[in-house]
Amino acid sequence: MPLTPTKQLLDEAIRGNYAVGAYNVNNMEQVQAIMQAAKETNSPVILQASRGALKYTNMVYIKHLVEAAIEDNPAIPIALNLDHGNSLEICKTAISLGFTSVMMDGSLKEDGKTPTTFEENVNITREVVKYAHQLGITVEGELGSFGGFEDGHGSGKMALTDPDEAVKFIKETGVDALALSFGTSHGLSKFKGNPELKFEILEKVSEAFPYISLVMHGSSSILPEFISLINSYGGNLKDASGVPISEIQKAIKKGIRKINIDSDGRLADPRDYLGAARNSIYEVYKSKMIDFGTAGHSQDYKPMTIKDMKEKIKK
Repeated sequence: MPLTPTKQLLDEAIRGNYAVGAYNVNNMEQVQAIMQAAKETNSPVILQASRGALKYTNMVYIKHLVEAAIEDNPAIPIALNLDHGNSLEICKTAISLGFTSVMMDGSLKEDGKTPTTFEENVNITREVVKYAHQLGITVEGELGSFGGFEDGHGSGKMALTDPDEAVKFIKETGVDALALSFGTSHGLSKFKGNPELKFEILEKVSEAFPYISLVMHGSSSILPEFISLINSYGGNLKDASGVPISEIQKAIKKGIRKINIDSDGRLADPRDYLGAARNSIYEVYKSKMIDFGTAGHSQDYKPMTIKDMKEKIKK
């Protein structure tokens, strides 16, 4: 089974009144864990790569990890999403590599920190939609600002989505899905005190556009048992707090069809230590390539195919 169009997964979620999890991945182990859970629960799934993941690895590696997931799980519908794309060019690159959807976060400028105007957001998102739709690719937009940061992405300030602006935004851009700011935030500390989510924002937008998939960012639950375990080994996550599952389930009833999960998958971020290990391995093997005399010889000849070698051996 090839990658499934993201819009199909979301349209089916609208029809079935449920939400599809969109899980950020950085490495093989995360992909394997997500797919094992999807297989055991018979769940369609969206795998997605954030800006931080693309900085840690790159889109090509993510693409092939997902291809392995498809081959290993042919019965599970899998979509591949670019999370928080910040320009038309990065969206084009993701699409060229086979991503089935892109999120154009036009709520922030390309630096991923400075808020844009409504008009700027509309213009860049509409541009991405025009390009992507002619190729059958799903586009998610964002309106409003989420508190906190995700992989260094975010203004650090929360600005709730104006539902009237959201209706106008959908009409003017033609997006397939829209992330709304209604009280959640990125990062490990989502609330001070009890969660206060503004479900009326979802209700108004969903009522106006029942066929548009609304998206919930900053949705990790930040399980207390994980926080306790991390702190017991020297962590310092004193103010960590997440979104209770009961609140997420309320949001689903109000029209949320895609739920982004990142922090729950990397409370002990493997990039922090695997990245350092990768650099050490790089230094070791680079020295060996020099010591063995192989350095400088990769362009000495044109690589043969197995078919070429087969013909050569026959002669």
